[in-house]
Amino acid sequence: MKWKRMPVGPVAANCYIVWNDSKNCLIIDPGGEAEKIRSAINKLELTPKAILLTHCHFDHIAALEDIRTFYSIPVYVHENEAKWLLDPALNGSQLFKAGIVRCKPADHFFTSEGTHEVEGLKFTLFETPGHSPGSVTFYFEEAGFVISGDALFYGSIGRTDLPGGNHQELIKSIKEKLLTLPDDTIVLSGHDQETTIFHEKEFNPFLK
Repeated sequence: MKWKRMPVGPVAANCYIVWNDSKNCLIIDPGGEAEKIRSAINKLELTPKAILLTHCHFDHIAALEDIRTFYSIPVYVHENEAKWLLDPALNGSQLFKAGIVRCKPADHFFTSEGTHEVEGLKFTLFETPGHSPGSVTFYFEEAGFVISGDALFYGSIGRTDLPGGNHQELIKSIKEKLLTLPDDTIVLSGHDQETTIFHEKEFNPFLK
C-alpha cells in the first residue's frame, strides 16, 4: 500500500489517497480543492473505489459531494456521525462561517471496530472518539501506517471544544488504541506533517 498526503481547503486539512498494486485507491477526508484531488489521482493513474471519512467536520468533507459525484463511488462514515454530513451546525461549517457544507447521507456506516475490506483494500478500523463522537482511525498494518484524522498530531492532539468533543475520551482513545501500535508506525494526521508512534510516546506533552 502506498499513500499521498494533500493539504486542502482554507485550514489545510490533509486529504489522503491510499492505493494498492492494482492501482485501486481510497480517498480519505476530501476536505476541499476537488480539482487538486482529481489531478493527483489522474497523475498517479489510480482508480478510486470509495471515500472514507475519519470524521465529519467541514474541513474534512467540503469536497465530498464533488468527488463522490465525479467518480460515482460510495462514502463510508461511522454511524455516530450519520447526521453530521447533512447538518452545518454539527459539521461546524455554520459555526466557523466557512461556507455552509451540507452533504447527502453516506452510503455505508461503520458500526464496529475490526478488519474491513473495500474493493481489495484492507484496513483495520479503530474507534477513536474524543475530537468528535464518530472519529475513527484507519490502520494499514502491512504498510506500517495509520491515518488518525484529528485525534493525534505531531506533538499535539485534536481540539475537544467543538460539539461532541471530550478531552478525557480523546486521551483514552489515543493511549488505548494508537500508542499500543508498533513504535515505527507512521501516523498520518488530519493536519500538518506525519509523525510516528514512538515520537508521540516520547515527546508529545499532552500524553504525559
